[in-house]
Amino acid sequence: MKKYALSIFLVFVTLCTIAQNKQTMDSQFENAVFANGCFWCTEAIFLHVEGVEEVCAGYTGGETKNPTYNQVVAGSTGHAEAIEISFNTKKVSYQDLLEIFFSTHNPTTLNKQGYDVGTQYRSGIFYSSELQKKLAEEYIEELTKSKVFNSPIVTEVTSLDVFYKAEDYHQNYYKNNPNQGYCKAVINPKLEKFQKEFKHRLKKQ
Repeated sequence: MKKYALSIFLVFVTLCTIAQNKQTMDSQFENAVFANGCFWCTEAIFLHVEGVEEVCAGYTGGETKNPTYNQVVAGSTGHAEAIEISFNTKKVSYQDLLEIFFSTHNPTTLNKQGYDVGTQYRSGIFYSSELQKKLAEEYIEELTKSKVFNSPIVTEVTSLDVFYKAEDYHQNYYKNNPNQGYCKAVINPKLEKFQKEFKHRLKKQ
């Protein structure tokens, strides 16, 4: 009987250890959702960041359920083109991602990034926790105090509601379409500038 009880106890301890290890592993990963212009550009940039495990292009911030790309680019859904970033907090922090976010687009132009114009291209941070909200607001406050930008920051900081994954052909768009005109004319220069300025954040080859 004692031997049986000991076996049960050892199984319990083992299961608790496995659960604890899984929880520790899960806690290493977090999601961030940003909108900062065309998601083809933003996806390409963040996929090069060390610690970023996955980037999903999609739509959020609007009213239309299960929107299509054509609906979003028409500007009638209220959604922004956005990316959901899954990252390893042991390798890159949320603050690090905020630095890259604000350094790779213009957060002072309302509903506009370069030639992309409309609410679907607005600058936005969609937080999934109060900590993310606090960090985003503090970062914006610091940028404002430091007068990093000549104009006021218009980036919205909003609670994440639903993130809709974009159609499959939008995923890994730059990697799959390197010779496409937009990729050559718009994404290439942005990516080259990012790789030069954030060498310390790039994935190891």
